[in-house]
Amino acid sequence: MFKYVSDISDLSHSIIENHLEKRVVAIDATLGNGYDTDFLCERFEKVYSFDVQEEACLNYKLKNKENVSVINDSHHKFKEYVLEDKVNCIMYNLGFLPGGNKEITTLAKTTMKSIEEGLEFLDSNGIMTIAVYRGHAEGKNEEHFIMEYVRNLPKNIYGVMLREYLNRAKTAPLLIVIEKK
Repeated sequence: MFKYVSDISDLSHSIIENHLEKRVVAIDATLGNGYDTDFLCERFEKVYSFDVQEEACLNYKLKNKENVSVINDSHHKFKEYVLEDKVNCIMYNLGFLPGGNKEITTLAKTTMKSIEEGLEFLDSNGIMTIAVYRGHAEGKNEEHFIMEYVRNLPKNIYGVMLREYLNRAKTAPLLIVIEKK
């Protein structure tokens, strides 16, 4: 097992763990099976966790995490649910629910709106991680629009890095990390 060149989610966790100082409010924009929410709820005072699939939300609510608000709605609706003006961290793990219905995926249109709003919510020195799974049609679509958008973010406000596997399939997931000045 590799230590650094590992799972994209593990890499996201490591970046947040080692490079984010303020840990008050976080958003898991894509709850899925809850691994990112578990990670966040152990490190932040408050976590908002979004998913459009009721099954994912109901499964996570069984854990009874007091500092987690599980929201059965799309991540492009942050403004309707997040009570705070600023958040310190936002995580995206795009695609579909592992083990669930692969026909239900995140969508480029709502993902782009969510990322744009998320960057407004992100506090100074905050971090956004975006795991892009491009092994399906909508994932490729998301990759195209996200990459175009983040390449053009103003460099005096945002630092943007891309982490990508070079010796794996061209459809292997990639990680985009955005840090706000």
